[in-house]
Amino acid sequence: MLNQTPVQIAWVTADLAATEQALSTLLGARRWVRMPAVHFGPETCQYRGKPADFVADISLSYAGDTQLELIAPVRGESVYTEFLARHGSGLHHICVEAADPEAFDARLRDAEGNGTPAVCHGEMPGGMKFAYLSAAGAGVPYLEIAYIPPEIRAFFEYVKQEQQ
Repeated sequence: MLNQTPVQIAWVTADLAATEQALSTLLGARRWVRMPAVHFGPETCQYRGKPADFVADISLSYAGDTQLELIAPVRGESVYTEFLARHGSGLHHICVEAADPEAFDARLRDAEGNGTPAVCHGEMPGGMKFAYLSAAGAGVPYLEIAYIPPEIRAFFEYVKQEQQ
């Protein structure tokens, strides 16, 4: 089962601090939690059909129940560096959540079967699965589908509590 309600809005930026400041002012985010040097490795991540190897700094906050994610590429070719080169900093994706790994896999298979393969997909440490599907026809570059396991959900809840 896939929750069709977006749970996250994400931006790619060359300047985390400036984007944090702007979104704090515009959306009321109070505190940002940074995760420096997140590695997307070839063992667990694919980019445009090939093993990926890139690093990004990530910053998280919340506006109400919606997670705000900022991504700043650090090194390696990625869906993020590609976006910055084509568009500059800006809105990169919205994310919807799969209830379990099987629902995630089914949604990814359905998308690929309908001619929308994942541009980038993988599994993060802790078991979070993600896939970016091209959504340019919907006015946003990507739709991310994600499976968020309980341990990572607990971390996200901690980030959300920091807003209060």
